[in-house]
Amino acid sequence: MAPTLFDRDPKPGDLIEIFRGMYQHWAIYIGGNEVVHLLPPSDDAGPLDLLMFLDSNTAQVRRQKLWEVVGSHSYQINNLLDDEYEPRERHIIVREACRMVGRELPYSVATQNCEHFVTELRYGKPESRQVKTAQTAAVIGGVAVAGLALAALGAALFSGLGKEEKKNRDYD
Repeated sequence: MAPTLFDRDPKPGDLIEIFRGMYQHWAIYIGGNEVVHLLPPSDDAGPLDLLMFLDSNTAQVRRQKLWEVVGSHSYQINNLLDDEYEPRERHIIVREACRMVGRELPYSVATQNCEHFVTELRYGKPESRQVKTAQTAAVIGGVAVAGLALAALGAALFSGLGKEEKKNRDYD
């Protein structure tokens, strides 16, 4: 069995964060060593798994044993938004999660991914910290690229002005 990062067992309604290399997969614990999670129509955790997530526009809600979903990866209990939002009652979370099993839902990495799915069940609000982090990194990267472009443009203009000034001096 893959180890958890906590010395406690998950309780029904807890969010399970599964570390799969370049990204995290999320599930909601419903008890009896089972989770409910949102998964695009591909086989679990293969090398092309991330590409399937990015390429799919639908996903299926599945109920599986925790260890089937975790596989050889590690996981942790991560009720990441408990400081911001009041979690719904555990029995309501579990009931709603179980009602979703078997449904095919719209899927989008940016707006309707597995993390959005479980946070909506737990808090009534779909959020994805992974997406927010990626968006922040993209904005920072974009600002850095824009800054470099402005610096290069400024250097080119300054260089051009210097040449023009030298040309004017040569004519005097």
